[in-house]
Amino acid sequence: MTHFHYLALFLLLLSDPFAVVANANSEGDALYAFRRAVKDPNNVLQSWDPTLVDPCTWFHVTCDDHNRVTRVDLGHAKLSGHLVPQLGRLQRLQFLELSNNDLMGPIPKELGDLKSLVSLGLYQNNLTGSIPPTLSNLSNLKFFRLNSNNLTGRIPRELTKLTNLKILDLSDNDLCGTFPTSGSFSKFSEQSFRNNPRLKGPELMGFVRYDIGGSCN
Repeated sequence: MTHFHYLALFLLLLSDPFAVVANANSEGDALYAFRRAVKDPNNVLQSWDPTLVDPCTWFHVTCDDHNRVTRVDLGHAKLSGHLVPQLGRLQRLQFLELSNNDLMGPIPKELGDLKSLVSLGLYQNNLTGSIPPTLSNLSNLKFFRLNSNNLTGRIPRELTKLTNLKILDLSDNDLCGTFPTSGSFSKFSEQSFRNNPRLKGPELMGFVRYDIGGSCN
């Protein structure tokens, strides 16, 4: 943490010490819940010490001038285990980068609470289950990469409301149904959806019945 961050923290403590500590504790608890849910053979999370009030001192965590967590960078860390719903508490988080690990299980619907998120990088893991429709709440999202997992079910059409998307990659999963071509998805080619053997597309307006979520026949 830089001298400027320490100065900002000092000024915040003077103005509202309880709010600063409460935010730090909440975000630290959320990140530590994730640490407990994964195996970490290379000890990249060793600095994530729950006895420290401020998670901004932890490696692979970046904070803003108000000591709120804005980045979690843990790509290629050889982590295995599960994502946890507590990650949804990181209200200022802009970048969640967990690609190229061995994470499994579902994507928590609580990630849809990360209203500041700009980049969601969960690609090249072993995630299963469906894509939560709650991710359509991420109105600031620009980079949305869930490729190379084992995700199933339909692509929620609510996701077409993500008007700021610049990169979309849902390829190399087991998604089914048809891929939406309306809203923000209209600017993406079939490359964003390739290698989903049960996925048909694009959808034809007026001829396809749109089912939200769930499994496909």
